[in-house]
Amino acid sequence: MVDGEGALWNADLAPTSEAQRNWRWWHFAALWVGMVVAVPSWMLCAGLIDQGMSALQAIATVLLGNLIILVPMLLIGHSGARYGVPFAVLARASFGTVGARLPAMARALVACGWYGIQTWIGGEALLTLLGIFLGADLRGAALPFFGIGIGQLLAFLVFWGVQLFFVRKGLTTIRKLETWTAPAKLIACLGLVWWAVDAAGGVGPIFSAPSAFGPGGAREGQFWAVWLPAITAMVGFWGTLALNIADFTRFAHSQRDQMLGQALGLPPTMGLIALLSVITTSATVVIHGRAIWDPVELAGTLSGPFVLLGLIVIAVDTVSCNIAANLVCSAFDFASLKPSKISYRTGALITATIGLVMMPWKIMASTQGYIFTWLTGYGALLGPITGILIADYWLLRDARLDVDGLYLEQGPYTYRKGWNPRALIALVLGIAPNVPGFLSVAAPGVFGEAGALFSGIYTYAWFVGVAAALGSYTLMMRGRAAVAVVVVA
Repeated sequence: MVDGEGALWNADLAPTSEAQRNWRWWHFAALWVGMVVAVPSWMLCAGLIDQGMSALQAIATVLLGNLIILVPMLLIGHSGARYGVPFAVLARASFGTVGARLPAMARALVACGWYGIQTWIGGEALLTLLGIFLGADLRGAALPFFGIGIGQLLAFLVFWGVQLFFVRKGLTTIRKLETWTAPAKLIACLGLVWWAVDAAGGVGPIFSAPSAFGPGGAREGQFWAVWLPAITAMVGFWGTLALNIADFTRFAHSQRDQMLGQALGLPPTMGLIALLSVITTSATVVIHGRAIWDPVELAGTLSGPFVLLGLIVIAVDTVSCNIAANLVCSAFDFASLKPSKISYRTGALITATIGLVMMPWKIMASTQGYIFTWLTGYGALLGPITGILIADYWLLRDARLDVDGLYLEQGPYTYRKGWNPRALIALVLGIAPNVPGFLSVAAPGVFGEAGALFSGIYTYAWFVGVAAALGSYTLMMRGRAAVAVVVVA
């Protein structure tokens, strides 16, 4: 076993000990409930209905996407539970001891973006609460360059600062926070639904509203053109966690615990939160005369103590979800860049800083930008890495790794000066087909139309990336992986 020395090792990246592997299935289920019951998840269904789907179509799309992403979640989670290593170390087996920094950086930067988005949502909750208490609109006039009011910017900065408190506490505190808050957040969501339906005298018109894609609808005949990229975006939503799920499963008591906990925690909770989102929002049409999809805005319309309770729940939910889903993985990933200098806590501070300067409110400005540019776009980036990890661990190495070798500068995973060129080629082959479609969606004014072929490819961005990278990496590495690894049972 590694001796704790060298440029590839520090205490945070080391394999977990037997004593550390104490997460049972209910801890994983609670972890997923805590991450799923969050504002971005609540708004997923909203974005799909905004694009023209009926309530049932939107719920089914969310549920199917999460059943699909559960598969790589369990496959990659197996490696963490078996060997106790985080994603940034696991990637060394396929990309090389130095090359693994590339996928680690890609995953870390996506996490920074999500960290900023969640911080923005939490800041908006704080601002709404304070504004209700003071009876004033505290957003302020839009500032040049930022595009948001001074009040919104200050609330964002305050919430950003509050989260730094938890940076010092580590994963044990995060597990406890998720375990204790998960039931409270589910109860709060159910309470919100009960209030909304009771106040509306029924579920309202949205739940029974027809799809815009049906006969006579505003988007008649366009269902598949919207559904296909939507299902890709739903998969990409948790495609981030599928990639680095080993950061959590490395603490699992057993394979059964991580598999059962994830299966019970992810798809059912995503389906439930989609259903609750639709029912609650349908009721707001009756109550307020318009659909209110944003739970922060909805909490602001309540009265008395319900305002305080609703916004406190949203704030606590945002903190717990943000730290578990975004801060943990990027902290480990940044630590892997230079383990001797960057600890988990230092990596977390780097994450918080990047999330601060990315101006996340611009991503959330529209459902088009949120779903089809942000979610689908980073799915196109991370999908190929997922494909390479699965191919390397399951198809080429039969789930066997040399754990000591993962921490050796001159060892079985050194390849060519620490880089595996075949993994880099596979990564490029996985990303390249999606680049024209992404540029066309992200900046149509600059790049124009991508053409039917590339637009069609981008529709399946995550799937295309996984398949292309997995297939090409397997072909290039067939017969070489056995030479590149000293197997330790």
